[in-house]
Amino acid sequence: MADTGGTRDEDPRGAGPDGARDSAAGPEGGAADAADTPPDGGPLEPGGAPAPAADAGALPAAGGGGQAGPAVPYWLSQVPYMLVMSALAAGIVVVAAAYFKRGPAIIAGALLLAAAFRLFLPKDWIGMLAVRRRWIDLLTLVGLAVLLIVLAWVAPQLSS
Repeated sequence: MADTGGTRDEDPRGAGPDGARDSAAGPEGGAADAADTPPDGGPLEPGGAPAPAADAGALPAAGGGGQAGPAVPYWLSQVPYMLVMSALAAGIVVVAAAYFKRGPAIIAGALLLAAAFRLFLPKDWIGMLAVRRRWIDLLTLVGLAVLLIVLAWVAPQLSS
């Protein structure tokens, strides 16, 4: 093998040590390949301009059809979750104040609110309320709410 004057790791055809060709050198050593790919490595339109990238922040429309709906900011998608958590916290405070009939009823209401959000809002708009498949979430939330309503109904009210 003839010595090309370079190091042993370099390919004499213009490829570097990792086998990638120099972006400025074309197949014949010219600069033809540099105009074939945009700087970000994406596809080119027929005129040579980079193809527009899809908006990663856009959400699909609720009706489908392939059209992108309006982007929902992350904080806004957590509002239903925070409403449910606030109602749960209020119910726990009421239980801690020794109101054993009202507290579970408030917590059950919060669970039913979470079920309503899960049923009617798209998955991208409900944040952390979407844990499993929709029907499993609904079954769990409504089941727990019913159990808490029964508990609130049969629990004796403590007199002070």
